[in-house]
Amino acid sequence: MSAAVIVFPGSNCDRDCKVAVERSTGERVEMVWHQETALPSGLDLIVLPGGFSYGDYLRCGAMAAQSPVMQAVRKAADDGVAVLGICNGFQILCEAGMLPGALLRNAGLKYVCKPISLTVANANTRFTAGYQGQEEVVMTQGNGDGNYFADAETLARIEGEGQVVFRYVDNPNGSVADIAGLQNARGNVLGMMPHPDRAFEAELGSADGAVLFRSIYAAA
Repeated sequence: MSAAVIVFPGSNCDRDCKVAVERSTGERVEMVWHQETALPSGLDLIVLPGGFSYGDYLRCGAMAAQSPVMQAVRKAADDGVAVLGICNGFQILCEAGMLPGALLRNAGLKYVCKPISLTVANANTRFTAGYQGQEEVVMTQGNGDGNYFADAETLARIEGEGQVVFRYVDNPNGSVADIAGLQNARGNVLGMMPHPDRAFEAELGSADGAVLFRSIYAAA
C-alpha cells in the first residue's frame, strides 16, 4: 500500500498518523506539504490528520480546505483513492464539500479529550471490514468542535445509504444521531472525530485503530 499524510500549518497529528499507518501495515508513508499541487503517484490512501490547521481561525478546517493540495486530494478521491480525515481532517472534508454536514462547537462548550467507546455502525466498508463481528471499539477523542450536524433531509439520506460508519456509545459532544464517523456515498472517503492514530497499539490503551488501517491495506 502506498500512503501519504497531508501536512497543514498547525497540524499536530501528522507524524502520529504516519507512525500509526506504518506500524499497522508495515508500509512507508510520505508526508506532503499543503502547498503542493500534486500528490505522489499510485497512492492507495491519503490521510488528512488532526490538529489545528491555521489555528482553527475562521472555522475549523475552512482555510485548510482551500489549500492548493486539496484540488489534488479531490481528484484522487474522484479516481477512487481512499481518503481518511481524522478530527480536524474530518472538519476539512466537510468544509471542502467532500462529506455532507458540518462540525460545530461541542454541546458542552468544552474541549473533550479522553478514551471513547464507539459502535461500528457499518462493517461493510473498505475502512471497517476488519471489524466484522466486533460491535464496539475504543479510540481517543480530542476536540472542541466535534458536534456533527446535518439537516433532516441530509441525515435521512446518509442514514438510508449506510454512510454512518461509527457512532458514539456515550455521545461526548452532542453530535446528531450519535454520529462519530461517516463516509461518502461512493464509500472511499471517511471522516471521523475519534483518533485511530492514537489507538493503534495496546500500550496506548487500545489497538482498535490499527484494524482500520489494516482494513484499508487489505482493500488496497
